[in-house]
Amino acid sequence: MHNRRLVFEQLFRTDPATLLELGRDRRWLGAKLGVTAVLHTWTRDLAFHPHLHCLVTGGGLDEHGDFARTRLGFLFPVRVLGRLFRGKLLSALRRLYDADRLELCGDCEHLSDPEAFRRLLDGLYHKSWVVYCKPPFGSADGVLRYLGRYTHRIGISNARLLDVTHDAVTFRTRHGKSTALPPPRFLARLLTHVLPRAFVRIRHYGLLAPANVHTDLARARAALEASSSSCPPVGDSSACTGADDGDQGDADEPAFIRLFRLLTGVDLRRCPGCRDRALVRRPLPDPHPARPRGPP
Repeated sequence: MHNRRLVFEQLFRTDPATLLELGRDRRWLGAKLGVTAVLHTWTRDLAFHPHLHCLVTGGGLDEHGDFARTRLGFLFPVRVLGRLFRGKLLSALRRLYDADRLELCGDCEHLSDPEAFRRLLDGLYHKSWVVYCKPPFGSADGVLRYLGRYTHRIGISNARLLDVTHDAVTFRTRHGKSTALPPPRFLARLLTHVLPRAFVRIRHYGLLAPANVHTDLARARAALEASSSSCPPVGDSSACTGADDGDQGDADEPAFIRLFRLLTGVDLRRCPGCRDRALVRRPLPDPHPARPRGPP
């Protein structure tokens, strides 16, 4: 909380650097990836939880100028990703501490003692850092629609506010639950998510870096088009649903089904096996039907 800008900057340096380093490793891909990183600082109950959401290309430009795709069905082992990220971020914090750039006051004043700071880092090194990875999107169009809804979110929207009184602010959290906070505490939580002045919260790296748009990114696009011209892209929604680029879906198509189709290329109303026959909804039979009872 006392070093927000410094720590946020280190997140933006170490997180994409981890992805790009593993991408260059020949054991996994051996190519330059493209990464878009977005900073979020909140949980559903507005607790302070800084983290990056990263959108990563499913392949990259190799040293021969070809577009390299993963041969494993995934980019990297998630445990390797977590451990490398942990090492890079803690090493960056150590460098900031040695350069006397960290403001250590209030609850963290005791960390001014080098031995106390060393014990803190040792404890963090022994924790298993969790890096959460999602499966790929269905199409490029789905990616753009997802980012358009997601990148500019704030800590809480008006739609999540359930009730506001002089005593409490009640809002939805997750899984149908809600929480209530006294107004001063609610405002205090909300203000913790105001970013430092002029801080850039969406950044691009690797193939997507501004300096590479007209060089490496252009070559990667040309190589990708040449290698995939004979077959539709994996997960392309038009190949899965018979829709063209201007498809807007049926007028009676529920919003969640349309969104799922745009993101994944899967039409929930069609059979996943033959993709032809429409699915019919039927209630599942009761696995434990009530047995008839005799008179008492």
